[in-house]
Amino acid sequence: MRGLRLKFMLYLYNGSSRLYANLFKPHKQAWGISKEAFNQYPSGSLGASLAAFYQEKGFDVMPKLENHDVFHLLTGTGTEIKDEIAMQYLLLGNGKLSLYLLAMVLIGSFLFPEHSNYYWSSFNKGKRMWSFYHLEFKNYLNEPLYNLQRAFAEKTNILILK
Repeated sequence: MRGLRLKFMLYLYNGSSRLYANLFKPHKQAWGISKEAFNQYPSGSLGASLAAFYQEKGFDVMPKLENHDVFHLLTGTGTEIKDEIAMQYLLLGNGKLSLYLLAMVLIGSFLFPEHSNYYWSSFNKGKRMWSFYHLEFKNYLNEPLYNLQRAFAEKTNILILK
């Protein structure tokens, strides 16, 4: 039964991601950076960390959704389906509100109630962090990932937000 739930949620998630980017983010510009080009950023930077993330996970850059990959790095949230649902909870706690987010939270919670403690802890983690969901992280690709993680998690003033 769990396998069927997982397949269904993966189908919804994979099918809806690109649709979401094109229908609900028509104004958003893709970064126009290939996953190979991220290797050109300084070691330890957000850009270099994205290159390592794409390499390790075997992912490609999804145009207009690059910030989502940054969210994984920034928050330390994994990429399994339970983690993707937890990410939506975290973003909800961080202040983001969208139809897509609410649908993922509702459907994911219904299909995977066994992870409810993880989801609520992710929501609370998002509430404790500085609001970041609305930022364009393309502007921070040269910044050390550690500094970004620390700034948002600890609400420290080590960055001047652009």
